[in-house]
Amino acid sequence: MDARLEQHSPFRILLELERLGRAHAAELPAQEEHRALWEGVAFRLGTRHFVAPMRQVAEMLKYPELSPVPRTRSWVRGLANVRGNLLPVMDLSAYLGDLPAGVTRSSRVLVIDIDGVFAGLLVDEVFGMRHFQDDQQSGVPADLPSTLEPYVTDSFRDERGTTWLLFSMEALAHHPQFLKVAG
Repeated sequence: MDARLEQHSPFRILLELERLGRAHAAELPAQEEHRALWEGVAFRLGTRHFVAPMRQVAEMLKYPELSPVPRTRSWVRGLANVRGNLLPVMDLSAYLGDLPAGVTRSSRVLVIDIDGVFAGLLVDEVFGMRHFQDDQQSGVPADLPSTLEPYVTDSFRDERGTTWLLFSMEALAHHPQFLKVAG
């Protein structure tokens, strides 16, 4: 083969293009450190702020019309008909030993459907979805009331200094006290 032809072979041309490309290539921008996000449904009970994992809240409802259920605990508000399904509605604040929630325009019902436990939880207000960075995790507060201990597994502190208690709806759904609604 002629040396001149070999010099201009497609393979040699590609090698030369690669060499030129590497010689004149701009550096890639430095990769930013990936900060993992945690997301959940944010809500309020009294003066405390909570978040629950997104996967543990099936839906949010305005406070529905309820039918009372006789001979149940004081924290059982009643039954609601939600699209043909009977939904027991519980006052989460009263269940946790605080004053019963007053129903206002901000009140919402968080619906859980965990391992056969289908229930609505009355809360004072829902703030929607909240995102937290891993570095905002701050552990379970030392001054956490004992009534919250079975359900609060961690907390987050936001940029304004608000502590958001991580509330496990799964722990609530499995707790023997929550399952005993008969008064």
